Amino acid sequence: MDIAPARSTPGKRPADVARLRRVRDLIDRTYAAPLDVVALARGAGMAPGCLSRRFRAVYGQSPYAYLTARRVDRATLLLRGELGPDAVSAAVGCATPGIFTARFTELVGLTPERFRRLTKDGADTADGIEGLPPCLAQRVARAVRNQEARHRPGP
Repeated sequence: MDIAPARSTPGKRPADVARLRRVRDLIDRTYAAPLDVVALARGAGMAPGCLSRRFRAVYGQSPYAYLTARRVDRATLLLRGELGPDAVSAAVGCATPGIFTARFTELVGLTPERFRRLTKDGADTADGIEGLPPCLAQRVARAVRNQEARHRPGP
């Protein structure tokens, strides 16, 4: 019986995953800076289009979508403190408060001001994930855009 060697799917080879993990980690560290896919790709030794395709294959979203989700995750923490929505928008690197409000509302389902009010009133929006390890909590609580949600066929 001949067994063919297992082939890695493009973008999921160990070397690619390690390079993409470094790109993801860089985005995590520099989320407040503008996204420069060309510079990220250069640092990973890939073409920009190749980086975007492989990043999506491994992490399920584009580098820009990952950055946006990272900014919104950070914003949810900052909004629980003393900063207002405009200050949080600048702190997480959004170009304008309007863009920040639109993306935050799209991913969280509440405007930043409404989210802030709810957390100040004592309503805990993260019930149920406090005891989870951070890697699992992030996956469970990750906001999903409506366009990225799986389509369920009707009856």
